[in-house]
Parts: sequence; C-alpha cells; structure tokens
Amino acid sequence: MSTSVNVVALKSELTEMIEAANDLASLEETRVKVLGKKGRLTDVMKTLGGMDPEQRKEMGQALNVLKNDIADTLEARTKRLQDEDLKKRLESERADITLSTRPERQGHLHPIAQTMDEIATIFAEMGFTLEEGPDIEDDFHNFTALNFPIGHPAREMHDTFYLPDDPEAEGEAAKKLLRTHTSTVQIRTMLKRKPPLKILAMGRTYRSDYDITHTPMFHQCEGLVIDKSTNMGHLKGCLLEFAKKFFEVDDLPMQFRPSFFPFTEPSAEVDIGCSRKDGGLKIGAGDDWLEVLGCGMVHPNVIKNCGLDPDEYQGFAFGLGIERLAMLKFGIPDLRTFFEGDVRWLDHYGFNPVERL
Repeated sequence: MSTSVNVVALKSELTEMIEAANDLASLEETRVKVLGKKGRLTDVMKTLGGMDPEQRKEMGQALNVLKNDIADTLEARTKRLQDEDLKKRLESERADITLSTRPERQGHLHPIAQTMDEIATIFAEMGFTLEEGPDIEDDFHNFTALNFPIGHPAREMHDTFYLPDDPEAEGEAAKKLLRTHTSTVQIRTMLKRKPPLKILAMGRTYRSDYDITHTPMFHQCEGLVIDKSTNMGHLKGCLLEFAKKFFEVDDLPMQFRPSFFPFTEPSAEVDIGCSRKDGGLKIGAGDDWLEVLGCGMVHPNVIKNCGLDPDEYQGFAFGLGIERLAMLKFGIPDLRTFFEGDVRWLDHYGFNPVERL
C-alpha cells in the first residue's frame, strides 16, 4: 500500500470521527482518541521507527501535514459547536423586552437616623465633637465612675443586661454588661483626654424594659462640657438654643425642674412649653409642659473618678432619648414601631435622602 493512500485513508477516518462529535464534550473525547498519547494518529507515528530512512522521511512529512490538517479540522469543528451551543442558549434564555420593568422602590431614611443627624448638626454648630464608645461595658465605666452607689436599682438584674464575667480581668473590669446609657463615653473621654472638653455621644443603649414608651434597645444622646468656668447658665443657654432649632420654634418656653441623678449635682429635668388642645400636641407657647431631657452640673465625685481635680474643673452634662425626640417632632405614637421593620411605616415616617442634599 502506498504512503499517499495510507495517509488519505487515515485522514478520511479521522475526519469522520471529528465530524461525528455532536457536542463539545464528545469532541474533546474524540480529540484525545485522535491526538492523545494513545490516540490513533500517535500510534501510526510510532511505526516510523521501523521504516527504512527514505520511507521514514517521506511518511514523517506526510504525517506531520496530516497532524496539522486534523488540528485545523478540530478547531473548525469546535468553533461550529460553540456557535451552535451559544445559539441554543440564547434561544432558551431569550428575554421578552416587551415586558414592562418592575417598579423600583425608593428607600427612606429611618426617623432615628434623621433625628441623630439633626441633633449632631445642631450641636456641631455649637462646637461639640462626636465621640464613640463600646456597647459592651464594665461595671466601673457604667456605674461606679458615674457615682452610682452599691445597691442602686439600676445595678439590679431586672434593669440591666449582664454578661458572663471576663475571666482575664479583675474586679469591676471583669463584670461585663450592655451599657445602660451613653454616659460611659463621657467617662472614657475624661480618662483619656485633658480638659477643656466639649463632646457629644450618641448610640445604642440597653435596658430590660418593653412597653409603648420603652424598648430593650434604644438610642441616647449625651453631651458633656468640662473646663474651669462653665456654669448652670451656660447649660441653660445651650439647651434652649438646641430645643429652639430642633423643634423649629423661635419663642419656645423652657423650664428647669429640680431633680436627682447620681452623676450630676445640681440636677434638673427640662420641660418645654406645649398645648394639648383638641386631643393633639403642639410644641410651643401653651398652657402645659412637656419633659424632654435631663441635665445638671457634673458631680464632683465623677470628676474625681476620672482623675481630675473637682476644685479646678467643673462642667455640665445632659442626656436625651433619640426615639422620644423623634416621636415628639414627627408625631409617632408608639416607640415599638421604630424596630418592627415595617416598610409601610417607613414609607410614611421615613425621609427622602435626595431631598436632604
């Protein structure tokens, strides 16, 4: 049998094998059968060693040409099968562009986020800087440093969420809990920075309580000013300016009622004027008062607990509930709805972020 006949027959045989492959997977199997280490063409080329030099030269050249032709045939077949596969996928995944698009929902800022932004902006204009602290605190920062005596009701399990003690800490530092107020941030700031201080602390706080006006997790904002000359008059002016801007009432009446907090002395509850006519609530001049926050001059024991001399330094502090202010300003009746995740509620009470730009 002549060399040309052998090569032509082999080419025809291998080409038929390639064309018989109906998909890419079977074509890969065919490629291995033809060009692999144990493939049909490889077996033929192994016979070159048993031929005489002249025949080996002639057959080798012919087989090399055949190998290139077969490789080109494989490449062409691969391209056709890929095109056919893509066409099938496009047919099966065809999208009906005549369908109308799904309606897009516009997101809203939560009233708590809106309220916190407004509070931070107002106090920033007065020179306050924002400070942060951990949600998980210890007994010293949450109670002792703030002049809470042993046995105070706030220290009890029914009011505070206690966590397992830290085995690597000792004493009050080992007793872990979820902070019950953001006053802990004031303590941490006074311990690490020297006066003068003028800070604002906002964040989540936790207490074991749940009803129409209380939730286990809520948000607080507290302010602290420490220097050598700040007095009660500065505190009153600061809070009056804040309340007028926040509630957008220029002639807002305000009164300070004597109260008690372990960490301030003297202490006061702050009320603003309001009217409750016809079952509604209107903030401003009226015949009634509405409590909005607590405040006072920082207790000398608190200043001393933070390593400062109370004979040299003094200052004021105040605290307010973010949710309470939001409820008053935006007319939200139930505190629990803040955390229910109802999109309909957020559509009604939320804020368009674009309009705030």
